[in-house]
Amino acid sequence: MNIHEYQAKEILAEYGVKIAEGGLAFSTEEAVQRAREIDGDTWVVKAQIHSGARGKAGGIKICKSHNEVEAAAEALLGKKIVTHQSGPAGKVCSRLYVEAGSKIAKEMYLSFMIDRSTERVIMIGSEQGGMDIEALAKTSPEAIKKIYIEPSVGLQDFQARKMAFALGLDTTLLNHAVKTIKGCYRALRDLDANTVEINPLVVTESNELIALDAKMDFDENALFRRRRIAELRDNTQVDTREVAAAEAGLSYVGLDGDIGCMINGAGLAMATMDMIKLAGGEPANFLDVGGGASAERTEKAFRLVLADQGVKAMLVNIFAGINRCDWIAEGVVQAVKNIDMKLPLVVRLSGTNVEEGRRIIADSGLPIITADTLADAAEKVVKARNDVIAQTGRGV
Repeated sequence: MNIHEYQAKEILAEYGVKIAEGGLAFSTEEAVQRAREIDGDTWVVKAQIHSGARGKAGGIKICKSHNEVEAAAEALLGKKIVTHQSGPAGKVCSRLYVEAGSKIAKEMYLSFMIDRSTERVIMIGSEQGGMDIEALAKTSPEAIKKIYIEPSVGLQDFQARKMAFALGLDTTLLNHAVKTIKGCYRALRDLDANTVEINPLVVTESNELIALDAKMDFDENALFRRRRIAELRDNTQVDTREVAAAEAGLSYVGLDGDIGCMINGAGLAMATMDMIKLAGGEPANFLDVGGGASAERTEKAFRLVLADQGVKAMLVNIFAGINRCDWIAEGVVQAVKNIDMKLPLVVRLSGTNVEEGRRIIADSGLPIITADTLADAAEKVVKARNDVIAQTGRGV
């Protein structure tokens, strides 16, 4: 789960990380008022969206007057901001963070994340921070310092000092840097975060160490014990289909294809999407209905998949172990009738009570295409999708 910059900064400030003075605004008037409340003659107006690279997309504006703050707020609020991280759909900006401008003497990069390959936390830093850190990692990997932290031991003082020196910091800032680095690690550890990133971490002309930007994301599986973090979720920044799926207790991820999928089991879902790709199609979603797919749950899954207007055909692939094929078949038939589904539907059933499940579908009188194997199902759904596209092209 992602959170906004201002939320990440509030959290990190509680762990001893210094941030610039700032305030949240939901309107142009609030943005100007926040600027009036902040001392200085320079303010930075930042679009709060769940995406990096906002600066390159025009989502961060430096203002020298209250009139400029007003103009920046008008230009950003309610607008869709497209970055290379957000994808072509972009993200709509509904809130702003107005922050005091900082006179920057040096920009650096600092992050902590879970490295699952080594089962450790990895601390990453670079003396060269800012918007081009991704390019730096490719062109000059030697400029990126990595330190692995053993979870059972935690971040040691000598490791924090080692990173501080790697960032090229003056000895006068060493203690503050160690406090900042250790605070970031504790935030990651204490709150079940997957990532804590500060880019840039800056040294100002007055020799202060400040987190000028901050990003955090969290392990959704741990949110049940992190109520405060769960409440920071902004559903306006999340695919509406994924929000609806979470409310229905379904595991759903929207994709860019046009073949809808309803499958039980994450592994089978991944294999099914691979087979669709191999057959020349593109899956529209990942949807795992789990092991207890009742008729009502099956209908909810259908409605969720078909809410995507780009879907041109749908594949149901069920391997029944805990489930039973006859239950699934009854749910599919009920869903197709209740929804009055017009798109081609391919159903492949296997496992417990498979013969009864196939009989229910055959006796339903509905134009459901059945398949015996996964490969057969993938080929049939891709063909059905191609037929829909051909008919649309002919104006049928």
